[in-house]
Amino acid sequence: MKDAIKWMAGNHVAANLLMMVLVVGGLVMSGSIKQEVFPEINLDMILVSVPYPGAAPEEVEDGIILKIEENLTGIQGIKEMKATASEGLGTVLVTVREDEDPDLVLQDVKNEVDRITTFPEDAEKPIITKLVNRREVISVVVYGDLAMKALREQAERVRDDLLQLPGITQVELSGVRSYEICAEIPEETLRRYDLSLVQVAEAVRRASVDIAGGRIKGEQAEILLRTKEKRYHRRGYQDIIVLADGNGTAVRLGEMGRVVDGFADTDTYALFDGKPAVMVKVFRVADQKPVDISRTVRGYVRDRSGELPPSVRLATWNDTSELLKSRMDLLRRNAVLGLMLVLVVLGLFLEIRLALWVMLGIPVSFLGALFLMPAVGVTVNMISLFAFIMALGIVVDDAIVVGESVYHHRQQGKGFLRAAVDGTLEVAGPVVFSVLTSVVAFFPLLHVSGLVGKFIKVIPMVVITILLLSLVEALFVLPAHLSGGSARREGGGVFGLLERLRLRVGGLLSKFVAGPYAGFLSFCLRYRYATVACSIAVLFLAVGLVKGGIIKFTFMT
Repeated sequence: MKDAIKWMAGNHVAANLLMMVLVVGGLVMSGSIKQEVFPEINLDMILVSVPYPGAAPEEVEDGIILKIEENLTGIQGIKEMKATASEGLGTVLVTVREDEDPDLVLQDVKNEVDRITTFPEDAEKPIITKLVNRREVISVVVYGDLAMKALREQAERVRDDLLQLPGITQVELSGVRSYEICAEIPEETLRRYDLSLVQVAEAVRRASVDIAGGRIKGEQAEILLRTKEKRYHRRGYQDIIVLADGNGTAVRLGEMGRVVDGFADTDTYALFDGKPAVMVKVFRVADQKPVDISRTVRGYVRDRSGELPPSVRLATWNDTSELLKSRMDLLRRNAVLGLMLVLVVLGLFLEIRLALWVMLGIPVSFLGALFLMPAVGVTVNMISLFAFIMALGIVVDDAIVVGESVYHHRQQGKGFLRAAVDGTLEVAGPVVFSVLTSVVAFFPLLHVSGLVGKFIKVIPMVVITILLLSLVEALFVLPAHLSGGSARREGGGVFGLLERLRLRVGGLLSKFVAGPYAGFLSFCLRYRYATVACSIAVLFLAVGLVKGGIIKFTFMT
């Protein structure tokens, strides 16, 4: 490594090429790197749900839950199962082991559930799905003083319009009940015709169906035969013949009771500003950016609001891209503040030129991390941006140490190239081990298991990448920048003023080091046992503040 440092310090072109690769690569990738609010991960969970209308939780547990758990126990790919028995519904949440293929486990779960033949007669067909991490970006709220049917129709128009916009491919309705056509037949009517609800349901099922009738071959063409009797409206169901005799007498469904074309009888409803509402959720898929989707949706709401009647209004809600934008703004502000602090502090105690090159270590390392993020499978999201903010405080430490060492050798009268090489080699070992210590501290987070581990592993991947790039920049790029130039004599202008200010601050610092600091250090070394005892007392005091409840502890705020 010594030969590499010496060679890079004397070859400015190679050092600048290495820096430009990181800078230009980061700038290019920053515009195309995948963005999302939270990391896109596989949940590795399978949900088995069995509707059991009218059953109490105890009946659901005995008739549904216990039988599913008994059959799924033999599947080796299952890590754990969590069952919930509620009124009219039984669910079993299966967590897949990390080293297993969720799709294969899903197929095994389906096979085992299909083998169960002892479910209650009234239980419906089991629904088995693999949970998917849906990535909602923003919701459009359609609300107003309208009937639910008219409000849903307006929401469906909004959904269709959004799907036509560029950059939006997945939209769905929420907070609204499903369409349902039901027949309400009095018990007296069923007795009069000697029918049961099962017989009526079977008659409706046979009548409302599309049937393919084959084809007729002709000399020049073929004719496909198809009976289209699927009913979609109340009037079509009213005309279904439920009962008929040989005399031509027919009893239709509409004559037996009331056919209602409405919504499912569930507790689902939504209110916005105290008025009935329907949510139109917009999701992000593939490489779509949350900020772009939010901007497109907000533009549509702004333009579409003026075309709607006064009784219908549009609003945006739950814009998760605001979280991403606020985190990006926080990173920008912290980065600018960090750059200014490094420039000012180093400029006061060392020199402005050296401070500028040390300061550049932050953007070079960050842009290099952006350049490498797609290669390590990391995207721009809330977690990775938090890792960038965390790395701001430690990324420039090695460059400061190298810069200060080079400045110290330059003060001894050495030339710029000799000072750059000797100063870097003098602290290269401690700098490498200090960075590796931080890398080792973050490395265990890469091996955290479970769902939480999939989220937080982004932090060590970003921080470790930034730290290693900052080490490369400090050892191979910074010495080359500090090895050129000539001694600047104090003169007029801005640089002369800065140089005089630096000399004055440096003199005050030297007096402080030689005076109060040296005296206090000698005192601590003379009474070293008392110094250690004070340190232990401070440690116990810090622990006592937390254990005694003076400093509060909460898991999440």
